[in-house]
Amino acid sequence: PDLVLSGINHGSNSAISILYSGTMAAALEAAFENVPSIGFSIQSYDPDADFEFAKVITEVLIKKVITEGLPERTCLNVNIPDIKTEDCKGIRITRQAKGYWKEELVPYMDPYGKEYYWLTGSFLNLDDGEDTDEWALKNSFVSVHPVQFDLTAHAHLDFFKKWELK
Repeated sequence: PDLVLSGINHGSNSAISILYSGTMAAALEAAFENVPSIGFSIQSYDPDADFEFAKVITEVLIKKVITEGLPERTCLNVNIPDIKTEDCKGIRITRQAKGYWKEELVPYMDPYGKEYYWLTGSFLNLDDGEDTDEWALKNSFVSVHPVQFDLTAHAHLDFFKKWELK
């Protein structure tokens, strides 16, 4: 294929959520094969979400990738805020915000009196950088985050070198 498009899914794939995303898994699989790819998400869980603005953004970015290409084995994670076209402040090239989901299991009873648990939680943003995907979304920008699949903690390799055995 010349281009793989994944999404548009409901709910953003910003910060750590990229690791849980089927939308981004599809885009990354294409990138593994060096096929240009984009994962699109809209920051809304409403089943009747307004996709008009998302249509505008996807068209702009698809044309950009077709005409300019992507670096080798790189895909794009595009998160679109749930806003009207006229409220958008622009497109930002971002990095993944640092943070995590604080999960909570909430007990409930089913109609037969059996207990079950519902996994819920909230995202804790540990990153106040104005160059992150989370910042862009909170400030009415579309976040375009280039993604690669090397998860090596490069900054910490020297720390672990002393663990090597000869």
